[in-house]
Amino acid sequence: MKRVLTQLLNLSDVVVESSLEEGLVLFLSVSKKTKSAICPQCGKKSEHLHQNQNYLVKDLPMGDKEVILNVNRRRFKCKTCQKTFNEKLDFVGARKTYTHRYAENIVKQLISSNVSNVAENNGLTDEEVNSMLEDIAKNVLPINLNNLRRLGIDEISLVKGQGKFIVVLVDIDSGKLIGLVKERKQFEIENIMKKWGEEVLERIEEVSIDLTGNYKSLVDKICPNAVVTVDRFHVTKIIHEELNQARIAEKKTALELKAEDREKVFDSLKGNKYIILKAEDKLTDKQKVKLDTIREASPLIAIMHSLKEEFRNLFDTSEDSGTGILGLLDWLEKAEPYYQKSVKTIKRWFGEIAGYFERKTTNGVVEGINNKLKLIKRNGFGFRNFRNFETRALLSWHHNINLAR
Repeated sequence: MKRVLTQLLNLSDVVVESSLEEGLVLFLSVSKKTKSAICPQCGKKSEHLHQNQNYLVKDLPMGDKEVILNVNRRRFKCKTCQKTFNEKLDFVGARKTYTHRYAENIVKQLISSNVSNVAENNGLTDEEVNSMLEDIAKNVLPINLNNLRRLGIDEISLVKGQGKFIVVLVDIDSGKLIGLVKERKQFEIENIMKKWGEEVLERIEEVSIDLTGNYKSLVDKICPNAVVTVDRFHVTKIIHEELNQARIAEKKTALELKAEDREKVFDSLKGNKYIILKAEDKLTDKQKVKLDTIREASPLIAIMHSLKEEFRNLFDTSEDSGTGILGLLDWLEKAEPYYQKSVKTIKRWFGEIAGYFERKTTNGVVEGINNKLKLIKRNGFGFRNFRNFETRALLSWHHNINLAR
């Protein structure tokens, strides 16, 4: 029976000495197989047992049984330096009442839930759950950034509708979140990035940003070897916004037309925002028919839609920097009468936008991370404590839960 329980427990170098069942709780008395321990003072092996110290530790359940380990953490005396010391147990931390893998299981639940629910489901307090979260985080944070070469900077709203934005820092090559900043202020972002160290900042070759001036000046200031590029997603976004505004304006103008013409234009534009904005080659046959109706009803929208598609194709098909830049200059000239706001912005950021044609860097991975962050936020029913949100977010990308160790 002891051998079977030892195999089921599956803790390296640990044996079950005895067991006791009380209702739905299984108590297992355990100890290490080895009869010696290494002195932390002098590094010598000691077999001189000084004292037995037993205490209770929570472990992963077995079936419907809660498992409590009665752990014997032996105390040895070193004959070389005459010091006494506790043996090191790989499966449980010093002065902890739970095993490492139990804490990992709790954190795994926490990533897709919230503290109160996880605590209630496992018979724990909120404080115990948060303590386990911090313990696991210590093994992961700070993140190793030695391979960081391309950095993505973006932002999301932490509290919807309250104007509270946080800054998201991403390793574009690995596709992983590497940092969060609680405010969009430049000095806050600078403080976080400077903690990475000068060597890391000097190794960064490229930073992909949105159309926010603060980020560019910050990168120029603290990343001396980085080229700043503006992600095509954000440029496309402003073109989409201007096209949609034109659709809304056309719809309002239609209200002033004669009844027959009004119905033709108004009905074609109403509720068809995404047909106009979506890439034409990704539309269904039914949507393509609707798009033709829209273009026939509104010549202005037809022209602006064509220019929007030309812009997208330019970024999709340009094979080199020269072709891309010449194509963008040609597009700006044709688009200026229709996309005045977008053209003005693109001209102001021309160098950073044109950089895409050389490196083909996209912030698409950042947008994917932003969506996952929003899911974590929803699962946690929002976060009042930024530190808790940051820790759970970073663990989602950097901690591989391994319950077998």
